[in-house]
Amino acid sequence: MRILNSRIEFKTQGNADIIEISERVGELVEASGMDSGLATVFVPGATGAVTTLEHEPGACHDFKELFDFVAPVDRPYRHNQRMVDSNGHSHVRAALLGPSLAVPFENGKLLLGRWQQIVFVDFDEVPRSRTLIVNVMGE
Repeated sequence: MRILNSRIEFKTQGNADIIEISERVGELVEASGMDSGLATVFVPGATGAVTTLEHEPGACHDFKELFDFVAPVDRPYRHNQRMVDSNGHSHVRAALLGPSLAVPFENGKLLLGRWQQIVFVDFDEVPRSRTLIVNVMGE
């Protein structure tokens, strides 16, 4: 088994900004030269998350609304009371979604469904520079 670690870097707008990263992850899998295995995307940070989603405006809008309902910005988060920032909702949202995603690949291609894309969601309240770690394992 071979293992390749890479990084994807980009800037976000914050406030549940959804960035589609399937193509970039797929390029790393192809560049690895591996035929089959598993690609894992990991977010180092407490206010970002990764998942799969049909990356189209309606689904993205619905997804953002879900988090406004589940973890609203204006709730009295204890994190906000203890710290100097006001992003308690960002931490809760990111923790609910999770910091990593594993996607199998075969014949050097990600095995995603037709309408399924890998997305990064920046739940923080301000724009940020983000780095994701992509681990490609296989043969």
